[in-house]
Amino acid sequence: MSTPKQKVSALVITYNEMGYIERCIDSVSFADEIIVVDSYSTDGTYEYLSNHPKVKVIQNPFENFTAQKSFTLKQASNDWVLFVDADEVVSPSLQKEIIETVNNPNACEAYWFYRTFMFKNEKLRFSGWQTDKNHRLFRKSKAKFTDKKIVHETLEVNGTSCILKEKLTHYCYKNYEDYKGKMLRYGQLKAKEAFYKEKQFNYFFMLVKPAWKFFNHYILRLGFLDGKKGITICYLNALGVLERYRELKRLEKKNELAYYLVMP
Repeated sequence: MSTPKQKVSALVITYNEMGYIERCIDSVSFADEIIVVDSYSTDGTYEYLSNHPKVKVIQNPFENFTAQKSFTLKQASNDWVLFVDADEVVSPSLQKEIIETVNNPNACEAYWFYRTFMFKNEKLRFSGWQTDKNHRLFRKSKAKFTDKKIVHETLEVNGTSCILKEKLTHYCYKNYEDYKGKMLRYGQLKAKEAFYKEKQFNYFFMLVKPAWKFFNHYILRLGFLDGKKGITICYLNALGVLERYRELKRLEKKNELAYYLVMP
């Protein structure tokens, strides 16, 4: 008796993703359902998704990445889920591998994806991204997002994780201001994460950590081989680290002020 075909839910979270989301949705159209949770986009993303015949879109306020992805995961009606970012694309060869994988009776509970990073329409081959991998395909019944991280969300898997051969394509860099804004937001969320864990601001770290980030990605991780693209990406990644310490300092001052205001 043959095993019934496994169904897949494709999940995406969005906020102002026009110019990217169309390509993303097309690339996951092989899935049995596509669910998008939108954080009240203002650029037409929600309207585009609402009019798409294959998409179920829900609006939900954005608190942090982990909370939003956990909410999205709950909406899936199938056990196998494929989580992609709005600026990611699943190639035809990766689609084929995903379908073969979920229908393999010996499948692992979760799968890591390596990614090909795109700077506009050119490949970013180094700059620290060459070993980047993320859980993207997994059984809903065997995994959950840990609440210990609010950015760069982490999956806790009850079972085995394996790696798919084909890579996910990530259009990480739209333009300078967009990527800069993204890095600053990540830095601010990382600061909140550190603040909740009662980590304290340190001037030494604020000076050293961004410099180390740039040196590590540009020199040790061969970012200089990416030319001008490498300088831009490595600089903005370091700026995100600097913003983390700036924001942590602001949060500590705000907390101190609140403490003195409630003192008798």
